[in-house]
Amino acid sequence: MAPPPLLALRDGFVTFGGRPLFTGVTLQVGRGEKCCLVGRNGSGKSTLLKVLAGELPLDSGERFVQPGTRLAFLAQDPAIEAATIADWVATGLPEGERDQRYRVEAMLDALAVDGGRSPLNLSGGEGRRASLARALVGEPDALLLDEPTNHLDLPTILWLEAHLAAFKGALVVISHDRTFLSTVGRQTLWLDRGLVRRHESGFAGFESWQEETYAAEEAEQNRMDKRLAAETHWLHRGVTARRKRNMGRLRALLALRKDRADRIKVQGSVKLAVEAGDVSGKLVIEAKDLSKSFGERVIVQGFSTRISRGDRVGLIGPNGAGKTTLLGLLTGAIPPDSGTVRLGTNLQTATYDQQRAQLDPEATVWDSLTDGAGDSVSVRGTPRHVMSYLRDFLFEDRQAHSPVRSLSGGERNRLLLAKLLAKPSNLLILDEPTNDLDMDTLDLLEEMLADYDGTLLLVSHDRDFLDRLVTSVIAVEGDGEVAEYVGGYSDYLRWRPVSDAEPAAPAKAAPAAARAQRPKSATKLSYKDQRELDELPARQEALHGEIARLESELADPALYGRDPGGFARRSARLEEARQALAAAEERWLELEMKKEELAGRS
Repeated sequence: MAPPPLLALRDGFVTFGGRPLFTGVTLQVGRGEKCCLVGRNGSGKSTLLKVLAGELPLDSGERFVQPGTRLAFLAQDPAIEAATIADWVATGLPEGERDQRYRVEAMLDALAVDGGRSPLNLSGGEGRRASLARALVGEPDALLLDEPTNHLDLPTILWLEAHLAAFKGALVVISHDRTFLSTVGRQTLWLDRGLVRRHESGFAGFESWQEETYAAEEAEQNRMDKRLAAETHWLHRGVTARRKRNMGRLRALLALRKDRADRIKVQGSVKLAVEAGDVSGKLVIEAKDLSKSFGERVIVQGFSTRISRGDRVGLIGPNGAGKTTLLGLLTGAIPPDSGTVRLGTNLQTATYDQQRAQLDPEATVWDSLTDGAGDSVSVRGTPRHVMSYLRDFLFEDRQAHSPVRSLSGGERNRLLLAKLLAKPSNLLILDEPTNDLDMDTLDLLEEMLADYDGTLLLVSHDRDFLDRLVTSVIAVEGDGEVAEYVGGYSDYLRWRPVSDAEPAAPAKAAPAAARAQRPKSATKLSYKDQRELDELPARQEALHGEIARLESELADPALYGRDPGGFARRSARLEEARQALAAAEERWLELEMKKEELAGRS
């Protein structure tokens, strides 16, 4: 039985720029419910959250808040207006409790924010932590968060996840961080074409639910009128195609990780020698025994790595641990105190600066890409019309002649990425590129980077993005501790040494005698599993072919009138084939990851 609502909308209607943004929205959120609010770019998620918070009025309909409910709202870009950060956070307390400054100090301490500082010169991460402190300090009954993880480092994101896990009130959160949503959410609110659908499950099952919903809607509309199914067909095919592309890219990524693991093993067992021909282009960066300190603060000590053409290396660690310094050491911008760095020949480097200094705020979007000359942009040597290229990055035609200063933070990030990815380069350095990006843009960026044929150095706190993209992770832990792990963030968590501060759970620890008698772990798949893994690609290929054939036959507008029974049989078989393909892909992935993990034990 659902809890009584703390927040609710009934028949909510909002227009934006003369067009309805959403119509007839009805939803409710009760105490203890933790809802992820998701939807396509521009669907109105932030507007809906502002309506729930009372920041924007409804054009028609009704908003309900349970009397006595304490409501806190974190906007995506809040304006911090106070003499000090502590004063700003104190405004999050109820009016009768603002003299309880100890609560402010405790929250600021938990989020590692200096309350005595002026809010005028805060970094993005400091401003976000201060705004989170203000939202949480009043111990609200209902909490509305719009992109809370933007600019946060991983330790702060993990702290926030733990805090929200213990939160007993009602939560509605918008985020591009898939791992964060999967960890925090228990229900999913999907804003789609002006309507809100609700699913009593967390974000982890969203894509499957989304595809099932589109497929059911398309089948229903096909029965009524094929013309009505056009948009749903396009949306459904887009979701399915993205999953297919993701599987193909995942296969390539696993192959790259295996190659990276083999090379790291060779380095560890032999020595960092360069084979003949590496200097001509295969070798990108070779670092030996790097050390760097600033006064008594040790950034890195005795770190070695070798990065070859095509590697995608992620750098992770807390803010202030030294990721940017390590990046400067590896690229030769900062000299080491000891050790050596050797760079490959003919490197063409393109760098993404999270401060977006490469963009002139007074220039138009068009001129930013063309440098004010002509109507085309050279994309890695191939000419493209500027409007066509802008559409690739989800810009509308009307935005082409708008000044950069009129764009949102996410749109500026997209423009900078478009400018950067057009440049000829073979070494791409991205410092926090995922801030302010929605999931559609993240998918687009992931596809483009997966197809990038150069070398990538990526600083990011987005765990899912790292898992999907990088071949290895360099973890900057602080106090000079730097180590490299093959794979993404999940692999780093699995293989990193457990420190004294993170003891293994006593219940999981086995006595020494039992460990000595334990049989040796398997290091490869069983014969049955390996045979199944070998056969799955051919099965997937056959299913892809059958699905394409059935879709082509069902696209015939005369088929239903000519052969209703054949239309029904083909529709049923198409759904069976799609389900079989999804199961085959998931089984392939499960076996491939199992194989990779077993190989890592050997």
